[in-house]
Amino acid sequence: MDLRDLNAMPTDDFVEALGGIFEHSPWVARAVAGKRPFADVDALHGAMVEAMQGAGEAGHLALIRAHPDLGTRLKLSDSSTAEQASAGLDQLSPEEFARFTELNTRYRDRFGFPFIIAVRDNTRAQILQAFERRIANDRASEVSTALAQIARIARIRLDQAIAQ
Repeated sequence: MDLRDLNAMPTDDFVEALGGIFEHSPWVARAVAGKRPFADVDALHGAMVEAMQGAGEAGHLALIRAHPDLGTRLKLSDSSTAEQASAGLDQLSPEEFARFTELNTRYRDRFGFPFIIAVRDNTRAQILQAFERRIANDRASEVSTALAQIARIARIRLDQAIAQ
């Protein structure tokens, strides 16, 4: 997809094209559609992150909760499937699967939302280390960290989707 095309397309088409950049949250793309044209991917990403940040606590939690648990064997979005596969999370041994399941449960029980990390930036070992380290954080820190990781995931997805 080309940025010039995105800038010129009708709003519904723009939202359809970029609605999955933020996991199951096409409202982010809709929120920035009226701000076109974007000079470059940096400007588009910045506008999307600004929309995300302006969503308020309920919007933030809904966005975070739209993400799947890591290492899950449930149906994922195409983007999440590819991202988790990039770190081998689709090929966990039974022991690794049990560890991810335990950490996912502990994390969700503590914070009320899934652990979010830009999987493409990390190895399986790094993800587990981050899980262990971040589970001790306070909730406000984890909301902030999750939103920063979501912004990073969105940037990776935009870079993959838009020809530059």
